[in-house]
Amino acid sequence: MADPVLSIRNLSVTFSTPSGPIDAVRDVSIDIAASQTVAVVGASGSGKSTTAAAVNRLLPPNARITSGSVWFNGTDLATVPARQMQRIRGAQIGLVPQDPMSNLNPMMRVGNQVAEALEVHGIAAGTAAHARVVELLDLVGIPDAAQRANQYPHEFSGGMRQRVLIAIGLACRPQLLIADEPTSALDVTVQRRILDQLAELTEKMGTALFLITHDLGLAAERADHVVVMNEGAVVEAGEAAAILGDPQHEYTRRLLAAAPSLSSASMLPDPSPGEAPDGRSPDDEAPLVTVDGLVKTFPIRGRGLDAPTDFTAVDDVAITIPRGSTVSIVGESGSGKSTMANLVLALDHATAGSITFDGADVTAMDRRGLFALRRRVQPVFQNPFASLDPRYTVERCIAEPLRVHKIGTKTGRRAAVADLLEQVALPAGLAGRFPHELSGGQRQRVAIARALALEPELIVLDEAVSALDVLVQAQILALLTELQQERRLSYLFISHDLAVVRMISHHVYVMQRGRIVEHGTPAAIFDDPQHDYTRELLAAIPTPAHR
Repeated sequence: MADPVLSIRNLSVTFSTPSGPIDAVRDVSIDIAASQTVAVVGASGSGKSTTAAAVNRLLPPNARITSGSVWFNGTDLATVPARQMQRIRGAQIGLVPQDPMSNLNPMMRVGNQVAEALEVHGIAAGTAAHARVVELLDLVGIPDAAQRANQYPHEFSGGMRQRVLIAIGLACRPQLLIADEPTSALDVTVQRRILDQLAELTEKMGTALFLITHDLGLAAERADHVVVMNEGAVVEAGEAAAILGDPQHEYTRRLLAAAPSLSSASMLPDPSPGEAPDGRSPDDEAPLVTVDGLVKTFPIRGRGLDAPTDFTAVDDVAITIPRGSTVSIVGESGSGKSTMANLVLALDHATAGSITFDGADVTAMDRRGLFALRRRVQPVFQNPFASLDPRYTVERCIAEPLRVHKIGTKTGRRAAVADLLEQVALPAGLAGRFPHELSGGQRQRVAIARALALEPELIVLDEAVSALDVLVQAQILALLTELQQERRLSYLFISHDLAVVRMISHHVYVMQRGRIVEHGTPAAIFDDPQHDYTRELLAAIPTPAHR
């Protein structure tokens, strides 16, 4: 291999915690050459993101590099002065962080945040910077880039916020780009466009790409070299084809076995003859949720007389959620999926149309009616960090719905939290920690445990497993399926992961630009799609053959 742009040698990182030191990274060595893509894969909490943070010297205050070196173009980043490190970040080492909402300033327009990266490093300013901002936003697939540059992060979907972070990371054309789960919030079509652009950049500019991902299909398709981490250590490393085609370590084999694909078997039990899809006898009972003629428009900030005045995020949508079933909505980021979730949860007001829950019109409920609805309908949002109060411990986060609805005693709630942590595969010892002390996947499991606390009838899961590694994802999906059978839970499952959708859904709706373009059973949608857009989504799924 040519001289590496980045050479990590025997790196160890230790966290100081009230319960004692934790060795998050242990004796890790990784080399990345110019124009090379190295993917680091492993379970949530395996040390992937901590390794990347050590490279950029962005470790949290309670973490420190205890041994080893991080060589970048002949300089040991582990020892350089802070001022020199500031000049390197952004200009020479770009970063695409994992959590789009907490890494964008909610008080600044999106375009200004991209321009800031250009101005700080002297790349462009004024009109030139604005032109480059529009070019970058268009590059990462944001429609109407010139207009949307004037909007704020909360006016973007989770996937579109992720695209803004990618634009910032690419702005200065860095020599090394650290991408920490850069496409976990993106649909497959935009993911392919972004990854194609990253591949073009690495080829033309010689940029080295340090890719952190739990998506093994993406690693197989895009990486030259794969590093597998488990519990802070490298357990296997080598050429992507060799590692993923013939894994030698048991942990790597477990990861591959748990990774979903369109050929994966459905997790739903087969109904007996004469039974409904949820395994119960059909008795013509009314569906739990009925959405009819739903419309939601948002005002758009713009400049000039010709600027648009509103944006239709949901356009005349009708869906039905039978009791005890999983109904999924798939589509590109920005297609209106998350807006649909917010409307069903009564977190936003519909412009037109109706939403009926168990016979009651959600759009006409008063405050008391909405409070009662909250106990029966619970969400799991896309961004676990933003949906958990950073001042609350894990125990209080999970117990909060029980406290608000005055369920149980303090001792009883503590016991319920312990049981819920076990259900979502988290150790009881995490109960006293705060959200910032958890990995992204661990935070999402806490959010799922909180949603289960009230034993609701409907759970709205908005990209609920997109932040999870394949092992934990498999556990959570199995848990959701088991709970559905035991409690006759209904799920509105919103996702861009088509393989997961096929595995757990009774019915699938395909959404594009606010409208339902196709719907049917998973077999009908995935084996015989009728709409060009559905076929485009399926064709964009990462496969090793694409490389």
